[in-house]
Amino acid sequence: MEIIRMIVKRLVLMCTVVVIATFLLSLLMWILPGDPVQMMVPNAIDTQRDVIREATGLDRGIFGYYWKWLHDVLSGNFGSYYLNGGTRPVSTVLKESLPPTLQLIFYTQVVALLVSIPLGLITAYKEDSRLDRIVSSTMFTLVSFPGFALALILALIFAVKLGWVDPVGYEPISGDLAKHFRQMILPVLSLAVGLTSSYTRLLRNDVIATLKEDYVTMAASKGISDRRVLWKHVFRPSSTTLLTSAALNMGGLIGGTLIIETIFTIPGIGFEIYYTIGARQVVAMQTMIALIAFAYVFFNSTIDLVTNITDPRTRERRA
Repeated sequence: MEIIRMIVKRLVLMCTVVVIATFLLSLLMWILPGDPVQMMVPNAIDTQRDVIREATGLDRGIFGYYWKWLHDVLSGNFGSYYLNGGTRPVSTVLKESLPPTLQLIFYTQVVALLVSIPLGLITAYKEDSRLDRIVSSTMFTLVSFPGFALALILALIFAVKLGWVDPVGYEPISGDLAKHFRQMILPVLSLAVGLTSSYTRLLRNDVIATLKEDYVTMAASKGISDRRVLWKHVFRPSSTTLLTSAALNMGGLIGGTLIIETIFTIPGIGFEIYYTIGARQVVAMQTMIALIAFAYVFFNSTIDLVTNITDPRTRERRA
């Protein structure tokens, strides 16, 4: 019963946050100077603009517009790009742009975890050594380095100067597999460096605390190898914070891909949002940003809920 109550509470909170966030987005769009329809279709005639206003609810005021937009989204109608030559459904754009973004996020998380887990274990085991100081200083420097700046530097060095990879473009995974991974290297590194720094420091701190536990000392006294002690007895209880942080970053990465996808011309959600801003497609832009807000809140709420259910320490604190 307690678990059901917790799930209902989280669902209500998640829906409330999403509604507030999307309404504030509508309000910001509404108070911008200029006519939204005029910005979307600058060359259309007045009768065409009137049809678009009625179709989008922009003729009903802020509350009428938001209610119609929310009703349409919940009904599966995500709106359209309103172009002078016709319309293009946002749902079609989402189907095409979602796979590149999800691939970029997945590759980034895999690279960050594969690098940060060994580094976190080694630096914690060799606490205060020269290696620990070097790695910790490097991680602290990299975590404060902007991802977009790193993307530009990597593109300049490895794409423009050395010519090892293409500076822009995207190859679907269903096409040339080698080219696909080659074109994803620089975007993934641009996003993964900051995450790797954060994950390494989180895991290092938890491993240092776990190494001081009595059961770890007992395992080492039995003659078990250091490698087995680290992986079997230390890593498991120390990985909770790391995995929670990785899950929470899933939502943040969806928004963080906007600049990276724009720099490397990857046709994902971030690149499409950049296009909608440039083309002033305010309705499509609101739908896509709302999708990011929902994903961010969903991942945060889900991980928080799972942690509360599965972690006995959290249950004890709540009791």
